[in-house]
This record gives sequence, structure tokens and C-alpha cells, in this order.
Amino acid sequence: MLVLFVALSLSCSGKRITKANVDQVTEGMSKKQVESILGPPTSLRTEDLVITKKTTYVYRQGKDTVTIVFKDDKVQSKDSTLSD
Repeated sequence: MLVLFVALSLSCSGKRITKANVDQVTEGMSKKQVESILGPPTSLRTEDLVITKKTTYVYRQGKDTVTIVFKDDKVQSKDSTLSD
């Protein structure tokens, strides 16, 4: 029980979504690579089109939002409202 509490405390302390972390995310990265940097998304949407699969990850932290679009499970684009 104590180990679980410590793990949760460490994962919740500090901001996971920072400009420096978002800058590490580059085109062509896999979902797993993105999640290792930013953690799991706040929400996600998947569209299975006939010839391609598109997934959108949205990360929300306070008033800031980071949106990452994957095409066929690779980063296609990213958009962020984080300031320097």
C-alpha cells in the first residue's frame, strides 16, 4: 500500500506537460514513444478511415492544451498552447 502511495505521489508531482517535453516529440514517433515523454493523454479520438488510421491525443494541464495527431500510429503533427 505504501509503495502504491509513493508511486502515485511521484507521478502527480510537478508538471509532466512542459514546453521542453513537448519539443521532444517529433514527427514519425510512435504512440509509445510519445507516452514515455508526456504520459497518457487526457483524451483521445480515433478515426478508422478506409486506407488510413488517424488518432488524436489531447493533453490538458490547467489552461494549456497540447494536441498530437497520429497517422497510422506515427506522429503527423502537434499543436500546443504552452508558452515559453
